[in-house]
Amino acid sequence: MFEQFSIRADPPVEGFLHRAESPSSDGLVLTHGAGGNAQMPLLVALAEAFSGAGFTVLRCDLPFRQQRSFGPPRPGDAVRDREGLKNAVAAMRKLGSGNLRRLFVGGQSYGGRQASMLLAEDQVADGLLLLSYPLHAPSKPDQPRIQHLPQIKVPVMFVHGTHDPFGSIEEIESARKLIPGKTLLVPVEGAGHDLGFKGKSKRGALPLLVVEEFQRFFG
Repeated sequence: MFEQFSIRADPPVEGFLHRAESPSSDGLVLTHGAGGNAQMPLLVALAEAFSGAGFTVLRCDLPFRQQRSFGPPRPGDAVRDREGLKNAVAAMRKLGSGNLRRLFVGGQSYGGRQASMLLAEDQVADGLLLLSYPLHAPSKPDQPRIQHLPQIKVPVMFVHGTHDPFGSIEEIESARKLIPGKTLLVPVEGAGHDLGFKGKSKRGALPLLVVEEFQRFFG
C-alpha cells in the first residue's frame, strides 16, 4: 500500500510513499525517466518490492514533470530537477526522524542521471541505484555522459538491459570503472531501455531480483 506524499519546498516534493509493514532502517527515493512520471509501472513494481523487503520508499515526480504532465525535460530543467531530488532526500530524512540509518537515491534513465549528478555534487545519500543509465543518446555513442562519474564517492548499482540503445553492456562496464567507489552491474538479458516494462508488459521477476542484488551489494 502507498499514500500520496507532498511537501512544500522550492522545488516542491510530490509523489507516493510506500511504508513497509516491517520497516528496516533503510530508505529509497526513486524517480522516473524523461518521458515518464512517478506512476511508471517499473517504479511502482520496484517500490512495492523494496517496501516488501523493509525499505521506506518514496517515488517522486521531478520538478519538470510537476510543471508539465507530458513531454521531455528542457535543457534548463536539470539543475532544478536535482534540487527537487535533494529536497526529496531531505523530506525522507525528516520523515524518518533519525530512524533511517541509510538512504539511497535512484531512478530510471534521466532520473538516474540526475541522481548521479546530484551525488557527484553533494553526497546527500549513501548509494545510487541507476536503472537504464542513459550513457549516450542512441545516435551519439561518441558523446558519453561520463564527466561527473569520477566525482561519485558512494557505491553505485547499475541495472541495464542488454539491448539498451542508450549504452551497451560493454560501454556501461567501461563507464563504471570511472567511479572510485564500488560498483555493480546487473544485466537484464534481452531488455531494452524500458527493462521489459513497456506498456502493459512486465518482467515479473525483475523487481525481486533487483532487491536481492541490492541487498547483497549494499549489505
